[in-house]
Amino acid sequence: MAALLLTTTGLRPAPYRGEVHAPAKPGAAQAELKGPRPHPIVEQGFFMFPIKPGKPNYLAGAMGELRPNHFHGGLDIKTDGRVDLPVHAAADGYISRLKQSSFGYGNVLYITHPNGLTTVYGHLNRFMGPVAEELRKRQYEKETYELELFFDKDQFPVKRGDVVALSGNTGGSGGPHLHWEVRDADDHQLNPLQWGGFTEIQDHVPPTLQAFAVEPLTIEARVQNRFDKAVFVPKVQPAPGTAFAWPDTISAYGTVGLLLQGFDRFDVVWNKYGFQRVEVRVNGEPLYTHVVDDVPFPDGSRMINQHTDYEWRFTNGRLLEKLFVDDGNTLSMYTTGPNRGKLRVEDGQVYNVEVHMLDSYGNSTPLSFVLRGQKPAYYKTGSATVQRPVLRYDITRNILKIIAADPDTASQSANVMLYRGAKRLALKPSYTVQGQNTYLFDLRAGLPDSMQFGRTTRRFDRQAIIPAGEDFSFSNAHLNLSFGPQTLFDTLYLQTSYKDGLWTVQNQRTPLAQPLRMTLKPEQEVVDKERSAVYMINASGGRLYQGGKWNGNEITVPIKLFGSFRILADTIPPTVKLTRKSPAGLSFQVGDNLSGLSSYRLLVNGKWRLLRYEYKTATLFTDSQDHTVPLTGEAELHLTDQAGNEKVLAFRI
Repeated sequence: MAALLLTTTGLRPAPYRGEVHAPAKPGAAQAELKGPRPHPIVEQGFFMFPIKPGKPNYLAGAMGELRPNHFHGGLDIKTDGRVDLPVHAAADGYISRLKQSSFGYGNVLYITHPNGLTTVYGHLNRFMGPVAEELRKRQYEKETYELELFFDKDQFPVKRGDVVALSGNTGGSGGPHLHWEVRDADDHQLNPLQWGGFTEIQDHVPPTLQAFAVEPLTIEARVQNRFDKAVFVPKVQPAPGTAFAWPDTISAYGTVGLLLQGFDRFDVVWNKYGFQRVEVRVNGEPLYTHVVDDVPFPDGSRMINQHTDYEWRFTNGRLLEKLFVDDGNTLSMYTTGPNRGKLRVEDGQVYNVEVHMLDSYGNSTPLSFVLRGQKPAYYKTGSATVQRPVLRYDITRNILKIIAADPDTASQSANVMLYRGAKRLALKPSYTVQGQNTYLFDLRAGLPDSMQFGRTTRRFDRQAIIPAGEDFSFSNAHLNLSFGPQTLFDTLYLQTSYKDGLWTVQNQRTPLAQPLRMTLKPEQEVVDKERSAVYMINASGGRLYQGGKWNGNEITVPIKLFGSFRILADTIPPTVKLTRKSPAGLSFQVGDNLSGLSSYRLLVNGKWRLLRYEYKTATLFTDSQDHTVPLTGEAELHLTDQAGNEKVLAFRI
C-alpha cells in the first residue's frame, strides 16, 4: 500500500472509501437485488417480421451488440445483399414520423401501434404510398432534401403487413439491410426478440467464450499479487455451449471486478453478435445479472463506454464487458446488490465463480473459475536487463500507479518521493517484478507536482481533478474547458498541452459521456476567421472538421472525443464532376479538400430541383420517380462547404 512518510499536510494518503462487505459466507450474494424497469407485455406473434415474413431470414446484427460508442439498438435484417425489398408494417398502427437524411439512420420510418410501442425502420431506399407524396411535397415547399416530419394518428394509418417502404443502404449503413427497432413511449430501445422471437430467425447456437478477466478496483486490491487487470484466455477456444472451467486457482484480494469477452451466432450465418444476458453466481449465490433488452435512446446508448472497458479496448484491442456496474453507469439493465456486482475477496476464503452467457433464444454457455483470497505482502524479483532507473506512471480509476525500473539488488527496494511545492510524501513499493517497482497512491488526497526515484525525477502532468456530475471550468493561457453535469462518466484527472498550434486535451483512452465545451486561444491573431475552424487531428494526421464560433480571437466548439486539435483555414471551394446528364436523370461526383460539404442546391431554369446525397460514395443524384421539375434547359448546381466556400457548376440539359 501507499503511504508512508508525511512531512506536512496538503499531500496526504486518502482514507479507504470503498465498500467493505462481509457476507455471511464467502462470496454470498448482496441482498435486496434490484432489477431492471418493467417491460411492456407483448403477446407472442403481435409483431410481424418486416422482411420476407414467413420465410427463412438472417440477421446481420442483433440487439445489444457492442458497437463503437453505442449499443446496437435493434435488429439488422439481411436483404439478400440488395436494396428495394418490400418492408412490411409489423402491426396495425399509423405512421407517426419519418426522416430523410444522408447520415445516421438514413431514410427512416416510425409506426406507432395501439399498445403504445413504436417500430422503427431504418436505412430505407424509399418510402411508399401517400406518405411519400407528402414528404416530396414538403421537400419542395422547404427546398431541402434533409427533412423530418411528424404526423397525427389519423393522417397515415397502416395495417399489419402493408408495404410501407423499400429496403435500402442509406445513411450510416455499411451494406444493404433493414435496421428494425421497437421503442416505448419514453424512446427506450427494446429487444424485439424478448417476446418469443420469430420463426424467420432460427438460433440453436450458444454463445462463445473468448476470455475473462479479474481487475483490482481499489488501492489495496490485488489479482495474482499485482495491481493489474489479469486477462485469462483459454489455450483452445471452447466450442459454443461447452462448459469451460479455468484450470488454475486465481489469487485475489480486496474489491475486484469481473469482466468477460465473447460473442454469439445464429443458425447458418457466420456473423458475430453480442449476447443478450450474463449471470454471475458466487458460491451458489447471485452476484450480478445484466439483460440488454432496454436501452434509453440516445443518451443511454453511449453508456456502453462504462459498460465495457473503454481504455482496454483502445490500448489492447480486446473488448471486455464489465460484470459489475461501474461509477457513472446509469443504465437500468442490471440486477445487483449494494456492491453493484463488485466482489469483496477476503484473505483465506475461497470463491467459486459461475458465469453464464445467454442469447435471446435461451442458448447458454457456462464458465467457472475459482478465486482464493490472499492478502498481499511485499515481494521482489530482480532482472539483469534493468541497467538504470527509469520512471513512468499511469492512472487507473483514482489510483496513481508509478513504475520505477530498479537495478538495485537489495531485498527491499527504495521509496519513491512525491512532491507538491515544499511538501513531500514517501511511498514504499508495493511489489517488485523483474526489477520493476510498483508504487500506488490515491489521487483523491491531492495531485503531486513531481516524483523522484533516486536521482531520476519526473514531472506529473495532470493539472486538475475534474469531478463528474457537476458544472466545472478549467482555464489556462491556451484554452478553457467547460464541463457540465453530464459531460463525464467519472472523475477526470485532466491533462492538456499546447505546442506550435496543436492543442491536446486528455487522451483518446478516456471517453466523454456528453460533449465538452472547449475554447481555444491562439497565440497569434487569426486573420480569416470566417473560413477558419477547429479540426481534430488523428494519429495518422487526418483532419476532422469540428466547427466553432469565434468571439474575438478565441473559438469555442463542443467536442465529443478527447484528442488533439488545430485551427485551420479552408479557402478552397468544393469540387464537382457531372457524371450523368439526360432528361431521365443527373448525377454528380462531389468532394472537398478540408471542411467537407455543407449544402447543395440544384436549379433547373431557375426552379429548385430535389437531389439525393450519398456521402459514402460522395455522389449527388436525382430521384428517377420525381418529375416535379423537368430535367431540361439551363441548370446550375451550387455547392458550399463548411467554411462557406462556394462552387457553381453551370450546364445545359
